[in-house]
Amino acid sequence: MQIFNSNELDKNELKKILQKPMLDEVTLGEGAKNKIKETFGKEMTAQEVVKEIILNIKQKGDEAVFYYTKIIDNTELNKDTLVVSEAEINAAFSRVSPDLLDAVKTAIANVEKFHVEQLPKSWFTEREFGSLLGQKYTPVDRVGIYVPGGTAVYPSSVIMNAVPARVAGVKEIIMVSPPAKDGTLNDLVLVAAKLAGVTKIFKVGGAQAIAALAFGTETIPKADKITGPGNIFVTLAKKEVYGYADIDMLAGPSEILIIADETADPSYVAADMLSQVEHDVLASSILVTTSSDLAKEVTVEIEKQLAKLPRQEIAKTALDKNSLIIIAKNLEEAAEFSNEAAPEHLEILTAEPFALLPFIKHAGAIFLGKYSPEPLGDYIAGPNHVLPTGGSARFYSVLNVETFMKKSSIISYTEKALSNVSDKIINLALAEGLDAHANAVKIRCSKGEK
Repeated sequence: MQIFNSNELDKNELKKILQKPMLDEVTLGEGAKNKIKETFGKEMTAQEVVKEIILNIKQKGDEAVFYYTKIIDNTELNKDTLVVSEAEINAAFSRVSPDLLDAVKTAIANVEKFHVEQLPKSWFTEREFGSLLGQKYTPVDRVGIYVPGGTAVYPSSVIMNAVPARVAGVKEIIMVSPPAKDGTLNDLVLVAAKLAGVTKIFKVGGAQAIAALAFGTETIPKADKITGPGNIFVTLAKKEVYGYADIDMLAGPSEILIIADETADPSYVAADMLSQVEHDVLASSILVTTSSDLAKEVTVEIEKQLAKLPRQEIAKTALDKNSLIIIAKNLEEAAEFSNEAAPEHLEILTAEPFALLPFIKHAGAIFLGKYSPEPLGDYIAGPNHVLPTGGSARFYSVLNVETFMKKSSIISYTEKALSNVSDKIINLALAEGLDAHANAVKIRCSKGEK
């Protein structure tokens, strides 16, 4: 992991270092390339794979879903086994330990409480001559949530997607997740789905799951909105189907940026950096510190903690390829670098973390103080952990209740109120060459022939 000193580099160079590749610029590893060639019988880019899958799902529905689940996930499915049954869910409950069940229930309760506080209110305001203006919030009818699966176990992803949808008032919450080779989904994932309010679960993952949600098949209903994180094929599929259905965001590999001063505990900083890079070889951890001593201590501590991790090879690759330490002149400059990176997760481990908060403009979630590690937000605190990545925190927001709602404008004018502005509307409409627009006002205000 490289260490950069802001005194030794031009700021533009540092900004370039902090920039993440765009989704279309992500290069597949050799393993993924070989898997594509083996599965599809030819060399293809990730974009080409996704487009082919989407087209086939759109044209062939369930048949294509079963085909891709077989060749990609090595799982045989049919119309009966595609849907998770109540018997499977009940069996999952019987196998989950009481401690894990309690943890899931606590997480759901905290996430629900936080998102209830986000609920927006429809509103009206009275204007001149009895006119009314307002805004009406309405939940979407059906949402599809994607939960990574196969060998992965992510009940937290279920909770973070399903609970705000339920709080928003969504009536149908459809979940898709790739099955294991034996055609099952993880017990804890099923339990979390049931408790969080998911109404139906399908054993399908990858680009084929996103396409099925976007277009609908004989068995899987079409969703109005698709949310949830996934690998590059899932993310590219979401990008491709946008317009047929809405999406939450284009999520990339996990990332964290930590701003720390000389008061930070190097063991805490190292642990938090490792908590992200164990996700994926494409994940990244960045430390921006005002202390060169801390930078050195953190590198030593990372090596010590890394040796004890089961996923150390993944973490080491991500540290070597995507992670770095920057020594900044002061905390204001550190905040500037953080804003340039616009990280998914931002931790502020300084003597006075709240003092730096006003300088932060771009971040998905902000963790303040040494007792607020990033995993707290991942699981139990309550705020959502589905966050913008790859610098997109500049323009995307965290997944929230409004993600699952639509805003409609309300306009109600009285005759007098319309008459009062009729000339202005008519003049603007005629200036745009839209005579019928002008006449729709004239005819109501006795200024045109009826």
